[in-house]
Amino acid sequence: MATVISLLNHKGGVGKTTSAINIGAGLVELGKRVLLVDLDPQANLSLSLGIPRQSVTIYESIMGESDLVPFVVREGYHVITSSLDLSSAEMELVNEAGREFILRELFASVDDDYDFIIIDCPPSLGLLTLNALTSSQQVIIPLQTEFLALQGLAKIKQVIQKVKLRLNKELHISGVLATMYDHRKVLNRDVVETIQKYFGPLLLETYIRDNVALAEAPASRQDIFGYARSSNGAKDYLAVCKEIIDRTENPIHLRERSPKENTAK
Repeated sequence: MATVISLLNHKGGVGKTTSAINIGAGLVELGKRVLLVDLDPQANLSLSLGIPRQSVTIYESIMGESDLVPFVVREGYHVITSSLDLSSAEMELVNEAGREFILRELFASVDDDYDFIIIDCPPSLGLLTLNALTSSQQVIIPLQTEFLALQGLAKIKQVIQKVKLRLNKELHISGVLATMYDHRKVLNRDVVETIQKYFGPLLLETYIRDNVALAEAPASRQDIFGYARSSNGAKDYLAVCKEIIDRTENPIHLRERSPKENTAK
């Protein structure tokens, strides 16, 4: 059965879609079978990988018009694409019984085909995000290492806790991912220290360094491993994927805290 991970942050521009693409690609590099789900009506994930508009997207599947139809990027790396039509889904489903569980039901038919399902959530806390959370076991929160990125963290944790309590007992935050990090900047270091104090051992040990190749890769319609395998971006995301695998096999919330985990970098 696949491990379902939502990448969630209701603030835009924090590296969420970049992380979804490259975590998915990194897991494939490590021999895992991965399904990426573009749950954002802006369809930035689909566009970044150069996937042409599909006749069946996540919108058609959520509306009950079709089963999931993955697009094969390469062996072991598949994508459920999105489209602007998805922006109307919340209004169209307002009277649908069990609308919070539609995505979970869709995954039931494919979760034996993959090791990981990675969901790129929209930058909001509406019905689409709720569907992602009810179908996931893990949440990873990408956080840009800037002051404004820290705003709203309490709201994110509150939403996750409510979903866990009322709809999905398996849900937990498995990691907080610091993105766009430059160790030379005092602000970046201070923000990481704040994240460490707030989330403790949930902060992933690998920080995604500010790297131009990560910004260039979508223009070439590639993930970072296809675009610049030797770049810092590729090295960082591969290290993150190893941490994700470790935390999946040995969940962080079930571990006893060690001095190492509680020591800020």
